[in-house]
Amino acid sequence: MPDPRPPSPVPAHPRTAGSAPVLAALIAGQLGMHSAMAGLRLAAPLQTLSEGYSAWSVGLLLALFAAAPVATALYAGRLADRLGYHRPVALAVALTLAGCLLALLSTFVTGALHFALLCGAALLTGGGTNVGMLTIQRTAGLAAKDSIERVRVFSWLGVAPSFSNVLGPVTTGFVIDAFGYRAAYGVLLLMPLISIASARLVPHLAPAGAAAAVAGRRAWDILKAPGMKRLLVVNWLLATCWDVHIFAVPVLGHERGFSASTIGLILGTFTLAVTGIRLLIPFLAHRLSETVVLRTAMVAAGVVFALYPLAPNPLAMGALAVLLGVALGSVQPMVMSMLHHITPDNRHGEALAFRSMAINASSTLMPLAFGAAGTLVGAGVLFWVVGGAVSAGSWLARGLAPVPQGA
Repeated sequence: MPDPRPPSPVPAHPRTAGSAPVLAALIAGQLGMHSAMAGLRLAAPLQTLSEGYSAWSVGLLLALFAAAPVATALYAGRLADRLGYHRPVALAVALTLAGCLLALLSTFVTGALHFALLCGAALLTGGGTNVGMLTIQRTAGLAAKDSIERVRVFSWLGVAPSFSNVLGPVTTGFVIDAFGYRAAYGVLLLMPLISIASARLVPHLAPAGAAAAVAGRRAWDILKAPGMKRLLVVNWLLATCWDVHIFAVPVLGHERGFSASTIGLILGTFTLAVTGIRLLIPFLAHRLSETVVLRTAMVAAGVVFALYPLAPNPLAMGALAVLLGVALGSVQPMVMSMLHHITPDNRHGEALAFRSMAINASSTLMPLAFGAAGTLVGAGVLFWVVGGAVSAGSWLARGLAPVPQGA
């Protein structure tokens, strides 16, 4: 007897979705969670210092924001592979909201409980934002129909963290000055709601390749994909350049007697260059090769790092910051495009997780190593050592197979 029920509709593949509205929703989704995390990353240390805690306590608090993604990235990537977009994003928003709520509750207590709540807030917000980021990046990659569109998509998506790092801290700072920490945490609670609202514009799509998932597979097997290990090492070397720049520029500027505002302008110039190149890449994507851009970025970063200790004044350092921002800002769209090309659809989340784990582990441990090295040999030598390493590592990028146009 035939089944009287109508057949269930087959969910569309992400590549059939309207790319412009979906991309806007994905950018807004990342903006909401990342702004809340960036704002909390400013407010929690300031509140901790105002309560009389040591600089070591602040360092521990900041490390927890990066430690949570290291511990949860693989689970988050697999969750996105298995469930698609909406449920992982809902979980990410819930974790981020819970972190902001703990921060708000910390304003009602004192002593050890106060600091413990802020530590919990850092863990939950850092972990939640990372779950959301991996899910959004996976969906964005699947929404692109070829390598050129992937580069464009990830360039636009890469603007969200840059803008979030302005929106979250600036808003939080003004609210703290005007109304205090309790009001600031209340405002941060509202930001992740942008991610939930924007999720309504993302179609409910079947997880790509879900039926092809292999039970009991090992996560490390994904490193056997051609070029995967090489690409992750290249990405790690370039990510280390970010960490060195953020750490060593203030140290070098302090050694030369620059004011805090001057050092801040140098770092701000770098951020503007990163944002600017990511806004420009979508219009040049059809002329760019991922492997050529990566090789050029590595050599350029090495040259800039070689020149930084020799820069005679803040203006020269600012010019070098612009060049470095252009080089490093162009990297993420290319790495993400290649990562999606060399991994199967049903394992994109896991591949993104390995990248996230490497970057966040570096951001947690490298500043400690830089601090020890900077004390022993100075910031200038640190620039030269890391610059030499990233330039020498450019041969790894040369070995990466180029992504065919239209792939």
